[in-house]
Amino acid sequence: MGRICGCAWVALALLAAARLSPGAPGAEEQKFFVEFEAGPAWQARNDVRIPNSDAGTKFSLRDLQGTGPFAAPRVTIFVKLAPKHEIGFLAAPLSIKAAGSLDRPVEFAGASFPEGPGVEAVYRFNSYRATYRYRVWQGERWTWKLGVTGKIRDARIELRSGDTVAVDDNLGFVPLVHLDGVCRLGERWRLDVNADGLGAPQGRAIDLALKARYEFSPNWSASAGYRMLEGGADVDKVYTFAWVHYAVAGIRFGF
Repeated sequence: MGRICGCAWVALALLAAARLSPGAPGAEEQKFFVEFEAGPAWQARNDVRIPNSDAGTKFSLRDLQGTGPFAAPRVTIFVKLAPKHEIGFLAAPLSIKAAGSLDRPVEFAGASFPEGPGVEAVYRFNSYRATYRYRVWQGERWTWKLGVTGKIRDARIELRSGDTVAVDDNLGFVPLVHLDGVCRLGERWRLDVNADGLGAPQGRAIDLALKARYEFSPNWSASAGYRMLEGGADVDKVYTFAWVHYAVAGIRFGF
């Protein structure tokens, strides 16, 4: 955790240094926007071991639940405080519930599950974030913003088979580095690059998106592209690592 916080302070130092970066005079941006995004998500990896010791069995939630697709909506709001300063808020729920078969006996969260079918699994990974970002560069084509994000992670893994139920809940705070880039491809077309992420010896978290966006009017635009969510933790209590791919489409309103 100390190393994670240290990386966050490095990001703040970069923000302070960014005041020296050039900007294009007279450039106009929206003071507010809200974006709704949704699309199917697929699990490429979802490995679990709780507890992370001989008392727990490592198994694959992806193999138990299937790869998908699963519904994955999110909503993002950003407000401009000053010409180069913005704050934003995001809600990105992800909940997967499906039944399948275990290929071997599993010890999970203090309960024993036999090999075989009829095991229901719930994987929840809801993300709520607040972001501050600063515009570090604005040129003819590219605009770049750098910031810091505070993320509340609301996670839950549940296995159920007959009368046997085991649950592991995890609610925690994660600091992340934020990066946002927009490339002007033409009069109305934009390429959006957006990421929140940070890594440490105990684990990592990466949320990365690449989307093409078309501006219908000064207020409305629509986008489509690819998003990935990857990360997890390897600590004494838990081992969890997931990799989820998204095909996303969104609609944005701003002024």
